[in-house]
Amino acid sequence: MKILTIIGARPQFIKAGTLSRYIIGQKGICEVIVHTGQHYDNNMSRIFFDELKIPKPNYNLNIGGLGHGEMTGKMMEMLEPIAIKEQPDFLLVYGDTNSTLAGALVAVKLKIKIAHVEAGLRSFNMSMPEEINRIITDRISNVLFCPTNNAINNLKKEGFDSFNVHLLNVGDIMYEGSLFYRKIKKRPKTVEHGKFILSTFHRAENTDNKDNLMGILSALIEIAKSQRVIVPLHPRTKNLIQKFDLPKGSITFIDPVSYLEMNWLLSNCDFVITDSGGLQKEAYFFRKPCITMRQQTEWIELVDNKVNILVGTNKERIVQASNLTWFKRHGFNKLLYGDGSTSSKIIKALKSV
Repeated sequence: MKILTIIGARPQFIKAGTLSRYIIGQKGICEVIVHTGQHYDNNMSRIFFDELKIPKPNYNLNIGGLGHGEMTGKMMEMLEPIAIKEQPDFLLVYGDTNSTLAGALVAVKLKIKIAHVEAGLRSFNMSMPEEINRIITDRISNVLFCPTNNAINNLKKEGFDSFNVHLLNVGDIMYEGSLFYRKIKKRPKTVEHGKFILSTFHRAENTDNKDNLMGILSALIEIAKSQRVIVPLHPRTKNLIQKFDLPKGSITFIDPVSYLEMNWLLSNCDFVITDSGGLQKEAYFFRKPCITMRQQTEWIELVDNKVNILVGTNKERIVQASNLTWFKRHGFNKLLYGDGSTSSKIIKALKSV
């Protein structure tokens, strides 16, 4: 069996590393990896392959820094001849990026079976590019690997159980990766030991809007008056803060960190304030409360179990949530994202399809 895997963004490197590590130990399976180059910053791309010992890509398309339409179109143009040459049994995509959508569209046109890992997620916010990407990818995929029962239910509500597709809850592959990589976590050189809050923000709807970005910064500045707040700052967000000439207060900004360094930060922080989708889950993996600066989340089970709270970008709501009176620690006792054997379940399913 040959699998053509398409990746391009940081979370996909981690997911792919986990599944690829399992595939290497399996007989009769060949994986060909294509890196689209969607994340092109060295500290946000190549370092993940080196540090996490992910197999080097067979192809690197070096596509990055373009608009959504141009990027997706360029990826499709370059992926099609690769798919024709490799003739895989499955084209496998992860998550909801432009790389995901481009790979799936190429495969469906060539009548190659598509396997979508992390299928069935919904924010119900069609203004998010990721929501469009994941909905279209789900609809044209043949095998849908869902991380939770909520994801399965989302697809059933959309009629997927009547389509000629395979719906499977295999647990979350990021949880499996977390169990492995936390053993080799690394402290960032610029971070001293001691208590701190970890925060990240990068979403376009939060950073491109000056008022939203100001709400986030104002809240973190207020919180930082009494607690250390560490922010690994995305280059794009850094540029926008400078463009809008916004205050920084006593927030501790650091350069983007590697995945192993992020694991250290998660392991040692008191709690997390973020607008990231993936970091909401990772906070849960490390048993840390999460304040999410969005109005919706794909990971609704975290909110239902009171380990995550949605606050938007309102300063008062963010500051109020930081006292953690909403938080109930017993929510961490449940296995919301499987038992850490997602890779074996994915490969077993692909062998039987």
